[in-house]
Amino acid sequence: MAKKKMTLPDFKRYKEEGRIFSYVTAYDYTMASIVNESDVEVILVGDSLGMIMLGYDETVGVTMDDMIHHIKPVVKGAPDTFVAGDMPFGSYEIGIEKAVENAIRIYKEGGCDCVKLEGGEEFAETIEAIIKAGVPVMGHIGLTPQTAGSLGGFKVQGGTTEGARKLIEDARRIEEAGAFSLVVECVPSGVAKALKDAVSIPILGIGAGPHVDCQVLVTQDLLGMYGDFKPKFVKQYANIRGQMVEALNQFREESISGEFPSDEYSFNMRVEGFEIE
Repeated sequence: MAKKKMTLPDFKRYKEEGRIFSYVTAYDYTMASIVNESDVEVILVGDSLGMIMLGYDETVGVTMDDMIHHIKPVVKGAPDTFVAGDMPFGSYEIGIEKAVENAIRIYKEGGCDCVKLEGGEEFAETIEAIIKAGVPVMGHIGLTPQTAGSLGGFKVQGGTTEGARKLIEDARRIEEAGAFSLVVECVPSGVAKALKDAVSIPILGIGAGPHVDCQVLVTQDLLGMYGDFKPKFVKQYANIRGQMVEALNQFREESISGEFPSDEYSFNMRVEGFEIE
């Protein structure tokens, strides 16, 4: 059966039906095409591309041009998969008018199905304005990597009663603003379940335990491609990095020994005056 691309109404319908779905990252055409061949329903072109694709230490250096440059090939490579595009740091915090302008640019130039932005109730009016302009919005609360420094670093959020209640307030306000879904990152499982029960839009959990509507992981993490960095919540389903290094070493060894290329991988037609003894 051919894969059918999710639509915006499907997100709420899946939640109502109790249907769990999955969500991974992609930053280029090749990876997007691989995800598109899988049964995974959603791709995020995240600003995590700054670290994974560009070698930055954090996400804050990622620009609008970086995002659009990576979103376009992902959309092309994954025509049957719902694609979300991240709004990078600085693209929506300055003011609502600028946020709307940048959201439209990502949506229009990138060709993605929605934009995602980080932050709680303080960005509710921004979300409302972006949606009013015709751009669907996915929210993101809990650990928000763009502002991780102000949160005390990359650590679990909502670990106190007060913190958990604040997350629930944020979730409700973001839903009221019109977001169709909400990423929740690095929160205790019980808090994530409370968030799921508090709103009618699906909770997309990364490091948020089993009681959410959708599970999210960075593709390079779950495939074991991103070096030794492995957050607690990441399960590695393969060790592609090791296999790639092994294949590269084998190619080198066979090149040196002359085993590659054999006749099978060479063009062997005879050319007069250029015969090989």
